[in-house]
Amino acid sequence: MTTTAKTQPLASSAAITGRTAIVAGNGLLPIAIAESLQKQGADPLIIAIKGEASPDINARKHAEISIVELGGLMKILKSENIINVVLAGGIRHRPEFSAALHPGNGNLVALYRFMRAFRLGDDGLLKAVIATIESYGFRVVGAHEIVPDILAPEVGTITRRKADKESIANMQAAREAAIMIGSLDIGQAAIAVGRRVVALEGVEGTDAMLQRVAELRVAKRINRKGGVLVKCAKPQQEVRADLPAIGVSTVENAVKAGLKGIAIEARRTLILGYAETIAAANEAGIFIETFTQEAT
Repeated sequence: MTTTAKTQPLASSAAITGRTAIVAGNGLLPIAIAESLQKQGADPLIIAIKGEASPDINARKHAEISIVELGGLMKILKSENIINVVLAGGIRHRPEFSAALHPGNGNLVALYRFMRAFRLGDDGLLKAVIATIESYGFRVVGAHEIVPDILAPEVGTITRRKADKESIANMQAAREAAIMIGSLDIGQAAIAVGRRVVALEGVEGTDAMLQRVAELRVAKRINRKGGVLVKCAKPQQEVRADLPAIGVSTVENAVKAGLKGIAIEARRTLILGYAETIAAANEAGIFIETFTQEAT
C-alpha cells in the first residue's frame, strides 16, 4: 500500500519521575494507566471529568472537575505536588464555547488560547489544552509513555486470519481516506467495501460509524460483502492525547457491520485490552493487521 503521509513510530520516552496525575475521561485507558503506575509502586492522582469518567474511575478518583475548569485543575495539581499529567479516555460531550469563559480558568493568556481552540477540531483543541497545562510548569506525557505495551506492534497480522487480496485493496482505499480526513482534523478512521470508501469517521466516533455501516447494509445501501476498517493517527497528531484506539467493542461492531477485518497503524494506535481484543477477533474470524505509513 502507498501513501504520501510521512510519520514516525513513537519514540521511547525517558523515565518518568515524580508524581503523575491522570485526567480521566471515559473508556478503559485511564484504568490501564492507573494500574500500570500502581504496579510500578507509584501513587497516581486520579481526577475524573464530570459526566465523562467511567464508574470504575469514579470509584478510585481523588477529585472531580468539569472539562472547562482548567483553573481548578491547576490548583489541584499544585496542591498535590504533581509533576506529570496524562490526559486519558474519551470525551463524549464537547463543551460549549461560552464555557471557556469560566472565571477560574487562569491567566488571560491561557484563557485566550483556550477560547481560540474552540474553533478548531479535536487535535487543535487538545494541543491548546496541553499548552495551557504546560504553561503552568507541568509536564504532559502520553499514555504510551506509561503503558508502552498497549501500542500496536509492527508485526503485520496479529490474528489467526490474514487479509486476502480484496481486503488489502480495501485497506489501501480506507487508509488514504483516513489520512485525508485526519489532515483536516476531522477523524481517524474510514471503512472501504468493494474497494470503495463507504464511511468516514466524524465527531460520532468509530463505534457509531460502524453501527451506521451495519444499518446501511440492512437498508441495502451497501450490497458488497466484506470490507475493512482502517484507523491511523492524524498526520499532525498530538501523540500525547487522543491516539487512535481499538478494543473489544471495535471488533464486535466491525463484525456487526459485516467487515472482514481491521487495519491499524503500528506503534501509533492503542489496543485497549490487548489479549481480549485479539481473542475476540479470532473467535469472530476477522483479521487485525498493522501497517506503517511507509508500507507499500
